[in-house]
Amino acid sequence: MSAPPTALHGTGTGPAVERLEVSVFTVPTDLPGGDGTLTWDSTTMVLVEATAGRTTGLGWTYGSPAAARVVSGKLAGIVTGHDALDVPGANEAMARAVRNTGRPGIAACAISAVDTALWDLKARLLGLPLVRLLGAARAEVPVYGSGGFTTYDDERMRRQLLGWTQGQGIPRVKIKIAESWGRREVRDLQRIALARDAVGDDTELYADANGGYGRKQAVRVAAAFADAGVTWLEEPVSSDDLDGLREVRDRVLADVAAGEYGYDLPYFARMARSGAVDCLQADVTRCGGVTVWLRAAAVAESLGLEISGHCAPHLHAHAAAAVPNVRHLEWFHDHVRIEEMFFRGTLDPRGGAVMPGASGAPGHGLELRREAAETYRVG
Repeated sequence: MSAPPTALHGTGTGPAVERLEVSVFTVPTDLPGGDGTLTWDSTTMVLVEATAGRTTGLGWTYGSPAAARVVSGKLAGIVTGHDALDVPGANEAMARAVRNTGRPGIAACAISAVDTALWDLKARLLGLPLVRLLGAARAEVPVYGSGGFTTYDDERMRRQLLGWTQGQGIPRVKIKIAESWGRREVRDLQRIALARDAVGDDTELYADANGGYGRKQAVRVAAAFADAGVTWLEEPVSSDDLDGLREVRDRVLADVAAGEYGYDLPYFARMARSGAVDCLQADVTRCGGVTVWLRAAAVAESLGLEISGHCAPHLHAHAAAAVPNVRHLEWFHDHVRIEEMFFRGTLDPRGGAVMPGASGAPGHGLELRREAAETYRVG
């Protein structure tokens, strides 16, 4: 049975989206980055600009440049002409259009970039900060400093941690562990001890294994660093292994978290229902945008779980402030660096929280620094 016209084409009561423009930028890292299972020396942003009249909304995803081709070749024709005030309808139309393309992965990232641009556009058309359009549940969103890459030497990691805690007053920090797919346990424990020594006893310390450990190995390592007071253990095993996550969760003191690789709502429902996590993560640049991120938060809340925004902090902030069960937002080093380079109006994390919408600027409050971005344009 076909969907009613309003689900696919909008109500027709608002201005139409006139065009989508997509750009790709690749920014070298300041230092080589790495976690337990991957290394990188650059980060790619796929930026979407959605325009209605003289108003433009911005959205983006981090990942493959191929997402730009999905936007221009598949999604632009669907969204152009759509009611700019009917964002969930556009999201549904895009999701249906990529059925045979393969929604999880690159297509989902493309949809996410367009969706976030459309929400920004709608809020700007209405002259509202995005959090006010969505409806604020809180004025502030806690953040945690995230980096501590396995490629950093001890001094570089210490300086980064102190930059967050002493420089910005952020009382939560996270480092990467499970170096070399979990083959350097001794080094992992040394880095945890170094991090605790650097930040002191009053700072929450988190660790992210990026799925690099086996089940019993994760339990063993977590027991070994229990005295360091690690309270958040992210992806101790692969997020595809829900049974393994649940087994680790049942046997460690730290809260277990996962979910950053969710590309649709059923993924989050399966993870939340499985008992695999203490806190659900979702990434607005992957899951289907603000539209689906809010739904994932509702799924988590219905099961007594909190949600945490994964990376891309300036895209998550307004949505995170609109849900009652948000735990915090990842102030991820690579993305913060790019977003502060590319945009005016970025948020201030001093004190350990951001206040989206406080400036009163419409949308997510960001303006593109075109000259700065052009330096890194690809193609």
